[in-house]
Amino acid sequence: MKKYRTEDEVRDSAKIILGFNENEPNILQGTGQITTFNSLGFKGVNDKPDGWYLPNNRNTPAIILETKSEKINISTKKCKDEIAQNCIVALKQFKQVIGILYNGVDVKVFKNNVEITDTANTLQNKSFYLALFTDTAIDKERVYKLTKDINDCLHFSFGLNNLQHRMIFTACALVACGNGALLTENMNYEMLRVAVYTTLKKQLHDSQKHNQKINLLLEVFDGIKMNSTENQEAINFFIENVKEISEYVTSDQWNGEDVMGIFFNEFNRYKSKSDQGQVFTPDHITSFMYRLIEINQHDRILDAACGSGAFLVKAMCNMIKEAGGINTSESDSIMNKQLFGIEFVREIYALACANMLIHKDGKTNLEQLDSRTTGACEWIRALSFMPDGSLTKNYVTKVLMNPPFERKYGCITIVNNVLLNVPKRTLCAFILPDRKLDYDNGKKLLKHSTLKKIIKLPEKVFFEGITTSVFIFESGIPHKEKKIFTCYIEEDGLETVKNKGRQDVHGKWQNIEDTWIDIINTMAGSETIQWIDPTERLSYCEPEKEFELSYNDFSRVITDRLLYERKINVKQFSTMLAQTILYNSGITANSEAVSIILGKRGDSDGE
Repeated sequence: MKKYRTEDEVRDSAKIILGFNENEPNILQGTGQITTFNSLGFKGVNDKPDGWYLPNNRNTPAIILETKSEKINISTKKCKDEIAQNCIVALKQFKQVIGILYNGVDVKVFKNNVEITDTANTLQNKSFYLALFTDTAIDKERVYKLTKDINDCLHFSFGLNNLQHRMIFTACALVACGNGALLTENMNYEMLRVAVYTTLKKQLHDSQKHNQKINLLLEVFDGIKMNSTENQEAINFFIENVKEISEYVTSDQWNGEDVMGIFFNEFNRYKSKSDQGQVFTPDHITSFMYRLIEINQHDRILDAACGSGAFLVKAMCNMIKEAGGINTSESDSIMNKQLFGIEFVREIYALACANMLIHKDGKTNLEQLDSRTTGACEWIRALSFMPDGSLTKNYVTKVLMNPPFERKYGCITIVNNVLLNVPKRTLCAFILPDRKLDYDNGKKLLKHSTLKKIIKLPEKVFFEGITTSVFIFESGIPHKEKKIFTCYIEEDGLETVKNKGRQDVHGKWQNIEDTWIDIINTMAGSETIQWIDPTERLSYCEPEKEFELSYNDFSRVITDRLLYERKINVKQFSTMLAQTILYNSGITANSEAVSIILGKRGDSDGE
């Protein structure tokens, strides 16, 4: 017979998990069964909470705990009424109260007596619940404007022409700001630079013990040189905007929005193509691909061409949200043990480190390696395999990648190396140019891996005008002659906004994403679906438009040919013909024909 923990035992364990046993100044906290609200400062109330967290500052949140034995179902109205009654008492002195109902297994959370259903399903430390009242809502429009203003300020006021340096300088300032750097109005440039550098060095000290390459971030930052540093108004403007963005970044509501992705979308408008062949992935596509291969909070993700870290940040934020939020104990495991990245270009690697740090991953598993080399293959393989060939505890389970597209940067070599060095049956999603596998010996990949699906992306996804598809492989299983599912997402609903790039201004993408995830999972529901023979092609084939030839088309070709043979200028002949018809046709100013011809033009000119 199962032995259930008693209410006393549940209360004692909750005290440790919540941290109600800690000594903190200006905080009254603890657990018990005989302490009344009256003795806690609520005069005349003799009800007895099982646990309490009551700050002296009544403007900050309080927590009230109600515990039950493991055998009690806390979903009943009676249990919920008990915690509600105690929270009503606390709300007489506090504007913000978290109620927690706990039986040692299940937990229910109430925010000002309204139950929260999308939260962690295990009991967390009190900091997690206090954060429910401190999240900052996200204004994406405002973030886009702030990033544009920062970019313009660094580019034109500071004279910082290098795009990557603008990104790294801003990213480092954001990391420092999020870690307590004192950035104040009217501090000069040297004070600003030193404040950022010293904060980074201090806050990254523990991380350096685990990953010495994070020192590279400090080296790159220290090497950035401005052409102009005397404009105090520009310095103040930069500090003000960085501090405002930092508030958004630290919000638990950020929900995976990649701040650096927004920066790249903004900055890349000034540059047609990256020097190292990188084509940075828009945020809505990283979200789509996360769902496309069904990643969840327990997966371990590899990106062996991670660029600024967009895929890793998206995975990290989504996985942490699924676990219950940044303040859960599970978030530490996700950040420290479940995300792996490789980037070759030194400054982009530094940027990826900063990006992860902005999103609170202080110990990131990033390596500066060339994914075309044996060394990178060995690093990837060591993530998943012991020397004897058995799997490690934290082996790679999914791959998300947007490798450099050009052959000279080793696109197919990188894809091949990843597929050969992750565990068998790992789902790997790669963004590649539509015809890449057709033109660049992509069929060799099918000798050891299965190409399961090809999803052609909308043609305007990338600024460079490259048309792309997502290629989903299953590693370690030769393809043989299986046909391949393909489909075409013709539109993503985004529109180009002046000076802001492509944005989801009408909120269309989420419905589009949901629809296509369903179509791709069921492999039905779209006229664009094709099943292609891998011996013929490895790309989506757009249907050819039906050829139509009208009598007018025929007449136009014959006329053009006759005019050409007689050496008649088409433009002059057209003008002469139009004048002859107009002026010799008997059309008067009052005729219907003139009204039709002049119509709106006359109205707009006021004639």
